[in-house]
Amino acid sequence: MKKRARRHRREEGHGRTDMIFRTLGKAELPKLFGVMAAGGKIVAPVEAGRDRENRPVYVFRETARFEEAALSYTTTKLPAKRYFLPYREDLATFRIEGDDWQKLVDYNVDRPRIFFGLHPCDINALNRLDKVLLNGVYPMPYYVAKRKNMFIVGIDCLPQPYCFCRSMGADTALHGFDMFLTDLGDDYFVEILSDTAYNFLRCVRTSEPGEDDHARYMKAVSRKNDKFIAHVDTTDLTKILDMEFQSEVWKQWGDRCLACGTCANVCPTCYCYGVEETVSVDLGSARKTKTLYSCNLLDFAEVAGGHNFRPERHVRLKYRYYHKHRGFVEAYEEPLCVGCGRCGESCLAGITVPEVIASVRGEGA
Repeated sequence: MKKRARRHRREEGHGRTDMIFRTLGKAELPKLFGVMAAGGKIVAPVEAGRDRENRPVYVFRETARFEEAALSYTTTKLPAKRYFLPYREDLATFRIEGDDWQKLVDYNVDRPRIFFGLHPCDINALNRLDKVLLNGVYPMPYYVAKRKNMFIVGIDCLPQPYCFCRSMGADTALHGFDMFLTDLGDDYFVEILSDTAYNFLRCVRTSEPGEDDHARYMKAVSRKNDKFIAHVDTTDLTKILDMEFQSEVWKQWGDRCLACGTCANVCPTCYCYGVEETVSVDLGSARKTKTLYSCNLLDFAEVAGGHNFRPERHVRLKYRYYHKHRGFVEAYEEPLCVGCGRCGESCLAGITVPEVIASVRGEGA
């Protein structure tokens, strides 16, 4: 790669981020994939089957074959969250042998993992989780270990009818990736943010983008922006949520909610969990296990003695929205929701974020 590659400098606070731009022919992408596969496990979107309307269903899955990667995918039913926030994970195991006992803590990271083909909303989901689980007052070491051993290749997307990521400021990824690809037709416009990505690209043929490449990139961005259909009005939303805390619309949505927890299961940013400790019958071993949970489930706010602080469905549903669009905004100045639309697409009751927010704003449910 030539050292004269064009650099774009972006001021952020007191620091500066240098971004290098290159163009990569599509014929070179399989070779790049192979080079990366030799250095770590690759997680990519693959087609797992077809739905009842014969549309492809995509999932993130480990693969070493470029042919399996469906880089033109719409969205995955489940986020890549299970690779860095697994549904169930042992935090520690214990074993007693005679008068001695042993404790084992495993962060469950054996080698780096490469995420090849994350959309901007999923990259921003990681960025927002980082604020709590990586850079928060009490970081989660199990998440940190996986996050520190992660290489991300982002790829631009084609907005679907249920996507409202632009309203949530998550339609574009400015950081949180190593390399980002934008489809220009025969080539990819490549944004490089790490020296590791730079070194990977030295193994394939790239070129410095010219003015025509810049023009093609701008047209691609414009075409993408024109495809957004779903929107959420976030103007003064935190204030409106405070004013409408006792609104009757929450009870209306609560009557529809099945309290099944599907929304949290498919959400890329839900991180609520519970911890269970189990001891073997012979008292010779024990384990402490973390399990992801949903604030919509009936016993989420149940405490010792059987008291439940949130026994009603509409209250639990309301607090989920307040966490995403009120509490997190107050703490981190951006919503926890990234607008991927997975929750609305998967909800058995047909509850969607744009409809709920619109009804709270008095625009009708």
